Amino acid sequence: MSCALVGCSQQNAPPPPDAATRLQAIAAADRAKYPTLQETRHWSNPYLVVRSDSVALLSSVTANEEQILKPEEVLHALAQLPASAWPYGRAVAMLVDEKTGASEPEKIAIRRSRGIVAGDLESAHVAIQWIPAS
Repeated sequence: MSCALVGCSQQNAPPPPDAATRLQAIAAADRAKYPTLQETRHWSNPYLVVRSDSVALLSSVTANEEQILKPEEVLHALAQLPASAWPYGRAVAMLVDEKTGASEPEKIAIRRSRGIVAGDLESAHVAIQWIPAS
């Protein structure tokens, strides 16, 4: 009998909010707080580097250590960051790391990853500050 009660009580618990919903708790992006494009090395919000095989997430919370993710994992990882990681509001900087001389399959993989990440961010109302490749 007690097993049946445990099963019923677990079914009534609402599912945890998804990543996009959790990100909505962060204030909307405030472009007035962004550093100028020349000062992007001083970017304090999460910073994403899209590569052919992964996406690197850097944030001040992780002391500038890269967290290597699959494109599909980025939104979830961002939602795990504390509010202190978002001084400019709900915005990320994104650099697409396309190496000179990259093969056609690598270029396709980078475009695919960029599309997945950008689409997920836009659907979650996270602003993207595109960083030009140097």
